[in-house]
Parts: sequence; C-alpha cells; structure tokens
Amino acid sequence: MDSNTTKFNFSADKTENVKELMTYVLYALKEKGYNPINQLVGYFISGDPTYITSHRGARGIIKRIDRDELLEVIISEYCSKL
Repeated sequence: MDSNTTKFNFSADKTENVKELMTYVLYALKEKGYNPINQLVGYFISGDPTYITSHRGARGIIKRIDRDELLEVIISEYCSKL
C-alpha cells in the first residue's frame, strides 16, 4: 500500500463553471420551496438525482457535474473563508 498523499488539483475555470451551475440549482430548489441543504445532502449521500427538483432543468444540470467535483468546489469555498 502506498503511504504517499495524492495531490488533487482543480482548475479555476472549472470551479467557476461549477459555482454558476450550483447557484442555478440552488435557486431552483428554493423556488420550489425545498431546503437546498437537505436536498443536496441527500443527493451527495445517495447519488440519487431525484433529491434535486426537475424545475428549470436543475436535475439535468446537476447530473452533468460529477459529485466529486461538486464537493471539491463546496469544500474549497468553505475552507477559503476560514
């Protein structure tokens, strides 16, 4: 087993694209009266896109982005505010 830590590098362009798409999905969830945090947690844990509303095409949008990429952006945004 390799004991070295693998480095992960995420491009700034990809980050901005993911942030724009996530903002769109969040607004769609709010518009439909859902709690975006609860819905996204359900989606991240299960991988089931039905946690995301199809309103305004939000489900299709979130399915275009790999969950790992979404988590990378969310965590990096959170950590940058510390």
